[in-house]
This record gives sequence, C-alpha cells and structure tokens, in this order.
Amino acid sequence: MKKDNKFYLGLIFTVATVLMVYFMPRDSRHKFSYEANRPWSYSLLTAPFDITIYRDSATVKAMTDSVERTMVPIYRRDSDVGRRVIDAVAGADSLPAGVRRRLTSTLRELYGRGIVDQSTATLISRGSLPEVKFNENNVNVSYPTGSFVSQRDAYALLDSLNHDAEGRRVMQALGMSALLQPNIVEDKEATKQYHEALIQPIVAGIGVIQKGERIIAQGDIVTPQLYQILQNYESTLDRQSNNDRRRLGNILAGQTLFVMLLLGLLYVFVYMYYPRKLERPKEILVLMLLVVCFFVFTVALNRAFVSGVYLSPIAILPIMVSVFYDSRTAFFVFALETLLCSVTATFPMEFLFIELTAGTAVIFSLKELSRRSELLRSEAIGFAGYVVAYVAVELMTAGSLGSLSWRIIGFFGINAVLISFAYILILIFEKLFGMVSVVTLVELSDINNSVLRELSQECPGTFQHSMAVSNLATEAAHRIGANVQLVRAGALYHDIGKIDNPAFFTENQYGVNPHDALTPIQSARIITRHISDGLKRAEKAKLPGVIRDFITQHHGCGKAKYFYNTYCRQHPDEDVDEGMFSYPGPNPQTKEASLLMMADTVEAASRSLTDYSQEAIRGLVDRLIDAQVADGLHNDSPLSFRDIKEIKECFIQRLRSMYHARVSYPADVKRKEKSADEEKPSENENSDGQTKQ
Repeated sequence: MKKDNKFYLGLIFTVATVLMVYFMPRDSRHKFSYEANRPWSYSLLTAPFDITIYRDSATVKAMTDSVERTMVPIYRRDSDVGRRVIDAVAGADSLPAGVRRRLTSTLRELYGRGIVDQSTATLISRGSLPEVKFNENNVNVSYPTGSFVSQRDAYALLDSLNHDAEGRRVMQALGMSALLQPNIVEDKEATKQYHEALIQPIVAGIGVIQKGERIIAQGDIVTPQLYQILQNYESTLDRQSNNDRRRLGNILAGQTLFVMLLLGLLYVFVYMYYPRKLERPKEILVLMLLVVCFFVFTVALNRAFVSGVYLSPIAILPIMVSVFYDSRTAFFVFALETLLCSVTATFPMEFLFIELTAGTAVIFSLKELSRRSELLRSEAIGFAGYVVAYVAVELMTAGSLGSLSWRIIGFFGINAVLISFAYILILIFEKLFGMVSVVTLVELSDINNSVLRELSQECPGTFQHSMAVSNLATEAAHRIGANVQLVRAGALYHDIGKIDNPAFFTENQYGVNPHDALTPIQSARIITRHISDGLKRAEKAKLPGVIRDFITQHHGCGKAKYFYNTYCRQHPDEDVDEGMFSYPGPNPQTKEASLLMMADTVEAASRSLTDYSQEAIRGLVDRLIDAQVADGLHNDSPLSFRDIKEIKECFIQRLRSMYHARVSYPADVKRKEKSADEEKPSENENSDGQTKQ
C-alpha cells in the first residue's frame, strides 16, 4: 500500500473517531436505562445511603398549580400615605374653608375604606381577588376587598364635590391626581415568603429509604413514585462524583476506545475481504462518512425526542452500502452502526434486537435497487420487522401487550417512510464522490441511450458484438458472484471508440478491408487508438469512471497480435518494438474487467469457427484464456483459478447454445395434379375430406 494511502486512511479514521466521541452522550456511569410505567430490567437495587423520598413530578405540579390558583396575596395598609394627603389638603390656604372641610372629610372616609392601585382594582372588579391578607401580629388575617376603591374612583368622587370651575381649578393646582396615592399596597416580599411557605411542604421529602433498604427489584413496574426515587438516587450519585475529573477522563477514554475498536473492526473487515478498497481511500471515506452522519443524526433525534432513537432511519445505511458495495458489507456496516447508536438508547439490548431484526429484513428484501417498487417493498418489510420485534420484546419483558406504546409504533412508521429518502441520498453521494449505483447502471444499460444508439447506427457489427459480449459476460458474472449490472453496462460501452473508424474493424466490413492498403504498424495504430477515442467519447457523454475503466482495461496491455505477427513475418531479422503494437492499458484491475476481456476475445474469435462441436469450442476457450493468463494480463485482477475455471465452463455452455446445430428444413415438394378419379372422395371420406367414424 502506498504511503499516501496509509496517511489518508489514518486521517479518515482519526477524524471519524473524534467526531463520534465528541457527539457521544456523556451519561454518568451511575445511570440506568428505564422508563416510567415499564418493568425494571436490572437486578435488585438497594440504597447505598439514605435516600429522601419526594413526590413524583406530576403530583408536585398538580399541587403547585392548586396553590397558585388559591393563594391570597399579602397586602399592607400604609397609614402615612393618607395622613400626608390629608395634611396637604388641610394646609392649602388657597382653598376656601368650606372646600377644605369637604375634601378633608371625604379623604378621611376614602382612606379609611382603603384606596388601591388600578391593577388591584381590576382584579377586584373581575372577581379574581375577593379578599387579601394583612399581617397583624405575625398572623395573616383575611380581609374582604369589597370596600376598597381605586385611585380613579377616588379622584372622581373628589372631583364631584366641586361643581364650579373655580373648585376644579383649585384641585388641579393642588395636583390632586398625583397627590392621591393608594394606601392599600401589596407586600411583595411577604407574598413571596408566604408562597414559599406553601410550596415548601409540597417539594419537601415525604419519607426516607434507609441505607441498605430495597429500592426496586427486577421485574417491578417503575411507578411515577419509584421513577422519582430513582431520579433522586442518580442525581445524588452525580453530585457526589461531579468534581471527580479522573472519572470523567476515564469515561472519555472508554468512549474513545469503544469507537476506535468498532471502526477498527471495519478496517479489518475491509482488509480481509476487500483489500483493494484500502488502495482507494475515497471508498473508505464514503463508508466512514455514512457511519458518522447516521450516528450524529441518531444522537440529535434522541436528544430532541423521547425514544427518538427509533425515529432514526438507520435502515437507509445498509440500503446505500448494498447499492454501492454489496450485501455482506451492508450487513457488517449496519451491525457496527447499530452497536454505535445503542449507547444513546434507553434500553440498549432492546434497541439492538429491534434494529438488527428490521435492518436484516430490509437487506435480504433488497437484492438490487433497480426499481422503485423494490424500495417500497423494503419499507413495508422493514416496518413489519420493527413491529414484530417490538411486540416480541414487550411480551418477553412485560408478559403482556398492555404496555405497548403506540407512540413508538408511530415512530416505526415514520422511520419506514424516511427510508424512501435513500433515493435522494444515493443521488447526492453519486454526484459528490463519483460513486455508481445499480440504478445508474440500469439506466446506462438502456440501449436507447444516445451513445449506444449512435453505436448501433454507425457500427452495427460492433453493436451486435457488444450485445453478445454483454450476454456472455453477464452469465459468467452470475457464476462467480461478480457485479452483474456493472459487467452488463461495461460490456455495452467498451467498444464505443470504434465509432470514429468503423470500417477498420472486421465486424463492420462488407467485402472491402482498408487494412490492405496500410502497413501493419499503421493498422495497429488505428486499431489500438479505439481505446483513446472511446475515452474521449465517454468523457463527452459524462460516463462514470467505472465505465471508462472497462474501455481502458478490456485489452489491458496486450498486443494487436494479428498485425504484430504479420510484421514479425515480414521482418524476421529485425528486433520488433512491441510498444508500437500494444494497447495503452492498464491491465484489468477488477473481476468485472477481467471477465469483459475474456468475453470480448472469446466472442470475437468464436465467429471465425467452422466447427462448433463441444471439443472445438472448449479448445478455443481454453487456448484464448490460458494465453491471456500466461501473458500476465490478469495478474492485477482478484480472479482466482476457481473463478477462471467457472468462467471457462460458462463460456463453453453459452457458445454451444449460441452455435448449436439446427435441423435443416426440407424444401417444399410440388404435388402432382390429381386425375378426376383421384379427386373424388373415397368411400371412407365425406365431401369435406373428413374420415367417417
């Protein structure tokens, strides 16, 4: 492996690990996974210290709301305000004596009843404040509010005592509207203390679980009361270890090791089964990006919603991996992703079982994503897998279906619908990373494609050859487990470079061979140039890189042997430069490219056979493929000897069926005209020529 590849693989691994550890939840090691009204799945839990028992949150909220609705605020009577106002009016020499007496008397009466601010008066008028409390000798005494008057009403009453303009002018001169202040005001501090006094018994403990006493046993239902006790137990443990930096560091180290082990297993899997992928860091980057993105998305959903982990469409991951790679890789990556996401679940084992059941069902239901109906079928199967696995877990843990959560089942439904977004994600990854999915390969295999249509029009012989090679290679791909759709598409496009010079290739010639007027070197140059011409057309048509690889590799670094041998015979004493007769290469790098090279050579050579017996066909196939192997053309391919044997047998069977002997149809025999006697029906036949019964 190149040093650059090792560096990129290490960088991808490091970045993926850092991102996943950063987003991983930092739950305390003391916390358990449990939910209210569900069975306790752990063993007997006893109190390691005295635990105060509090009311559950729902009860506390209900009692607190009741206090808020019924609590009467604390007010106080400010006698200084009334005295100050009355003294100001009594000392006003500008007022006539009679007016002063009337105003002073009225003010004493009003302040005796009590003047309140406008907001308090509004509450009284609405009936929301029928009484208030006054603190008298440290005792809160209730007092009705019916006699209180507002500042506005008090001023209106004073104003009504002065009927003439002079009296109103004097009132304004005194600044009565500003002078008239309420003497019944809320004591906010006393009200706050009173409120706290009412709330304190509600939120205070109502009992104690002593050290060593049972909290909950396995199988017990987590009631709201027990839920509150467990919450208090965990928060107490957290407070005790909140400043333990060493423990927090250990948690971070454990999470880092957990992620590194799982991602390392992915590298080991690729190294064992697909070592060539390690030479292409982009493919590893795609796998890591998928794993990290789905993990972060799952963590975000679980933080946003209760049991939100079941909203995450993790089943999209194996769909995408199977589309770009294969089912074995899809299952391994999916299992790894499920293990990573289990750290965010409330019940990790339940989550693992449900996700693995549904995801495996999706993987096996989706052979190849070539039709939209297949994705819809996978969605339905995935939803069924979720529900059945969830029901199994509930029956196993609770012993009944009474605790089934329709909310969770609704999450499964949303999850199944989100799987349809796999199409969009596949398209995005194709554009971003140049990946090719089965969907794209199916589209490319349509012979109405503009490039293939031009090939059929300009080079009909080459087009028929490409179709035959496609059928031959596809059958062999089935046998050895290669990518069938990729081989089919690559075979159809491998010779598009011949469009520029169709007459120089045997399958398109009709009696006239232009090579007769050329030297072997010139002919070889034209023949080998169809590789570079094909690449130009592929780039113009924006064909994917994997299709271009078939164009460059289907002859590898082999030679145009006919013209090479001709030149050698013409120049027996000359050292021949083989480069003038060689294709640019490279040699096949994949099983699919090797298949195409074999099928291309065998199909073309089979057209020159005169004897189509099994022995002749077997001899042709063995000779051509063994020659390629001997020349080292397949040294860079992962094909095994067993694969080559299977390919040979497949080619022999297919060629025999293509060239099997047909029954010769006899020529029509002219019938002699019958005589008059012969035309008469016999005694055993009626006039319609039918035999009598």
